Amino acid sequence: MRVAPAWVGAAARAEPDSHFLPVRDAIWIWSVRRYARLALWALPAAAVLYGWLTLGAQGLPGPLVVGLLAGWLALIALIALAGLLAGSRSRGCALAGLLVTLAGAVLLVGFTGLPEATVVASAPLADGRIDELSTGAVAIAASGVLLLGWAVFRSKLVNPADGVLLMLAAVTMGAGTTMAQPVPTVGALLLLAAGMGLAWTGGRLVPRG
Repeated sequence: MRVAPAWVGAAARAEPDSHFLPVRDAIWIWSVRRYARLALWALPAAAVLYGWLTLGAQGLPGPLVVGLLAGWLALIALIALAGLLAGSRSRGCALAGLLVTLAGAVLLVGFTGLPEATVVASAPLADGRIDELSTGAVAIAASGVLLLGWAVFRSKLVNPADGVLLMLAAVTMGAGTTMAQPVPTVGALLLLAAGMGLAWTGGRLVPRG
């Protein structure tokens, strides 16, 4: 039998006006927060892969695979971050940032790997403008990360400096699609710093089970 930690709830027989939660709800909340704390470490891993990509990933597994893996890890971490912020004062901003980021990621994956002169049958305007559409998708995703950074800054749940670093990383990485080195690498370093800070402080928000 699993016993819920005392800090999140009590037995289901608590009074209706009590702030305690049923044991089953307490276990569920504990499990979700534990997942979110662990998943935050995917953000610095994504930053390392993106930094490697900006420096020129050669050979196996190739730039495309590295980029997709970095994006996948980043999305896992950002979903976990939004979950941790669900109980904070900035949960609305965090949810909006996550949805915008997911929208940009979906658009970006659709255009990844396509040659510039590709004509998409369902989108006639994409004739020879794949790079422009990819840049727009990156800008949308960066706007979502910017909102998440602002949510971190206002949440008073983790270190506000991590929110500032996340916002700077979003702006730098978004601009890095149209600018030469070292701007993209600087964005990766900022994301690494923000990810390490969020993963470290997020892991100490609640006691270990």
